[in-house]
Order: sequence, then C-alpha cells, then structure tokens
Amino acid sequence: MRLFLIRHGETVDNVAQVYAGTKDSALTIHGYLQADRLGRYLAATGLEFTNIFSSDLQRAAKTASAIRHSQQKVYGDSGLPSVKRLPILREQDFGYYEGKPFYARLKDSRRAGKDHHRVQHMNDPNFKDVESKESMTVRMDEFLDEHLVPLLKRLSKKEPTVAIVSHGIILASLWRCILKTFEARSVKLKPGLAVGSGDYKTLEYLGGWSNTGYLELDIQKSSLANTIDSVDAIHSSRESSMKQLKESKPATLEGWKMTIKIVNGKEHLKGLKRTGGGVGSSKYDESQRKIESFFVSRKTKIG
Repeated sequence: MRLFLIRHGETVDNVAQVYAGTKDSALTIHGYLQADRLGRYLAATGLEFTNIFSSDLQRAAKTASAIRHSQQKVYGDSGLPSVKRLPILREQDFGYYEGKPFYARLKDSRRAGKDHHRVQHMNDPNFKDVESKESMTVRMDEFLDEHLVPLLKRLSKKEPTVAIVSHGIILASLWRCILKTFEARSVKLKPGLAVGSGDYKTLEYLGGWSNTGYLELDIQKSSLANTIDSVDAIHSSRESSMKQLKESKPATLEGWKMTIKIVNGKEHLKGLKRTGGGVGSSKYDESQRKIESFFVSRKTKIG
C-alpha cells in the first residue's frame, strides 16, 4: 500500500489566525490553488488512487475533491473512487476556543497563551474544554480498524493507493496510531531522508504539516526477519518509545513493514505565489467554473 496523509489547503481562519478545529472554515483562493497544484502534481507522477478519505469539513473535503478532479482528468471515470467523507477525521475540537484568536504566550511564562487562559476560565459557565489527546487517539484507532487495516488485509490484484485528507493535529495523532501498529524493527526511513536534525530518538513526532503538505508511507507484507538488518540503526534509538506506545494498543500488523518516504512533501508548491491585493487570502468562491475567470473579471473591473 502507498499511503498519503495530506493536510488541507489554506483557509480563511489560517489567515486570520483563529482557532478552527470543528469550525467549518473555508479555503482561501490561495488554498484552492494549493489543492489544485497538489492534485495535478500527484496525478502527473503516475499515482492512481484506489481510495480517497477525507474529513467532512469543507476545507479537507474540497482539497480531496481537487485531488480527485485531477485524477479524473488523467485517468477518466472508470474505477475512479469517490471521496469518502468521514466526521471521524475532523480536526481536534478546540471547544471554547473555536473561532477565537490565538492567545499569545505571556512574557516569562512557559505555558502557552491558550493554556494560561484555560486555567483562568475552565470553571466559567458554558466553558467547553479542548478535546484531549486520548480522545483523538480513540478516534484514529477506530478509523484504522474500520477503514485502513481492512484495505491492507484484503486480497486484491491491485495494490491500494490511499489518500487521507484531513487536518494538522489529527493527522499527527493518526500517524502515531499507525506507527504503534507495527513492530518496532519493521519501520524505517527511506535512504537519504532527513527529518529535522536527523538526530532523534523517536519517530512519533515528524514535525507539522504545511497546507497541502503530505506524509508518504509505503506499507508492504514482509516477514520481520527480512527487515531486521535494514532498521537496526533506528530500532535501538527508539525501542523504549515504541514499547510505551504499544502499551495502549498491541501491534496489529505483525509481518508487515513500513517505509517513511516523504515528510511534509511540498514539491507541488514550488513557484506558487500568493495573489496580491488581498485576493489570495480571500474566500474561494466555488461557484466559479475556473479560478482564472476570477482574476480576469477583477482585472477588467480595475482597468
């Protein structure tokens, strides 16, 4: 299986710097162009998706639709999967903070601004706390059990190529849940791949996702014995970390191996510039058949 964990394009709330977890924030013009670029890039590399999952929130669903549209243009309608929109893939629920601006870290404080505010107001009437890491883990384990693992274990002549389009924080949670389903020795980095400084003790935290950035994984059936030599270097550095992860859920993919191929892939964004005059940061209007028509119309009005 080739697996892509993809973050949605830029949204109006990203630009405004407000919390948007379950809030249904719309893509910006720039965000739509990011999604379109990603879709065309993946299709041009020969990727033909067999399954496309997305959060049901519009920023993820429309990014997934852009990917599917590019697939349709290259491969046609035959066998083209529909986008499966799932509420379980929504972003972390920020509770009280949904739609509110980011709280700045207080001077000389180790606590984030949001955390400081939470301590002060958690007993206020109608205060709703932020969704916990444990809750997100439960959701992502459920997604794996109900949707992803069955695809891996299904006998098929065609290798599954799967896109999961969601949100930055929940994707990080999903990645950790995927990681803990594998035996420690069966996970490796693609040769030459550097993550951060390259000197890390765990693969749990690969860094954040940029808008339309993606994590590419290759998952194959293999006996554990065949993978030991190639992964000893990273295995010893994170054995204790993997043990802690597995305490919450036993490995369910023994006999499989996983290679991390690309982290926060952004090649598709090279050369993409934000349209000036505030246009790029404005809400994308889906009613327009072509994004170019917006710029032509605007230029005509200005001239």
